[in-house]
Amino acid sequence: MCEANAYMIKDGQEELIMESVDIVEPQSEDTWRLVGIFGDRKTIKGRIKLMNLVDHKILFEA
Repeated sequence: MCEANAYMIKDGQEELIMESVDIVEPQSEDTWRLVGIFGDRKTIKGRIKLMNLVDHKILFEA
């Protein structure tokens, strides 16, 4: 499987935003739409700090 978990970095800690993210789609300069493997959706504000697909992890920061 190629999905990853998305996290927001807050106060130096990784906070889980969404599990099993399949699509990361830009909506504007700092807004992203995340779509999970089961069709669940979430829109977040921030920027991508790191994508480590080997570890199935996407890190965002505000």
